Amino acid sequence: MFADAHVVVVVPAFEEEARIARVLHTLPGWVDHVVVVDDNSRDRTAEAAENVGDPRVVVLRHPENRGVGAAIVSGYRHALTRTDGERDVLVVMAGDGQMDPADLPAVVAPIARGEAGYVKGERFSAPDVGAVMPKARRLGGVVFSRLTSWAIGLPIHDSQCGYTALSRAACERLARDGALDALWPRYGYPNDLLAQLAARRITIAEVPVRPIYADEESKLRLWHLPRIVRIIAKSAWTVRSSRV
Repeated sequence: MFADAHVVVVVPAFEEEARIARVLHTLPGWVDHVVVVDDNSRDRTAEAAENVGDPRVVVLRHPENRGVGAAIVSGYRHALTRTDGERDVLVVMAGDGQMDPADLPAVVAPIARGEAGYVKGERFSAPDVGAVMPKARRLGGVVFSRLTSWAIGLPIHDSQCGYTALSRAACERLARDGALDALWPRYGYPNDLLAQLAARRITIAEVPVRPIYADEESKLRLWHLPRIVRIIAKSAWTVRSSRV
């Protein structure tokens, strides 16, 4: 537990056999449950996660590849069965090791204290971001963040960062409204989720996190970019129509 809130870490994973165990070994003891969602990997990602031997870890397997957003939603749905407090925290950490567990307290705290319903990590204020984060990804992240801010009417400095935390209350509301299962399942998911949260006036906070890039390979491709732009445009309509 963290400040009387249960914490569930959701780990979406696709072909992360070489890295998933390393990620799971770094999770602190105050994390109550861990849900690894193997999105139909062709390698032994699921087996590597199970072999860690951590009783907190549950491995879910998609019978077909559905996308990172769908994997996160599967993890959220399982997390709802493991918690019952409104301020319980559902954290997303990728299976590729790009998220520093030392940042977990900062990501979790605003929800555990009741200050926010959703927290996003923000990488661009890190002093070494220019040296660590590939230039193309940094530029793309800045552009998408500005477009997303315009679309949802809120300042978002790092819309594409996957290091996030969602309150159980906010997740349950999205599930009850049918919005959780309707979220875009692949790249562009973060922008769609931000729009759904903004439309419901759920408080969104950002906290600085450390950018990490090592031996992992980005699965984002150029052909994903136009689709993300379309999702951001749809986000503007979603938020504005909710306020008519």
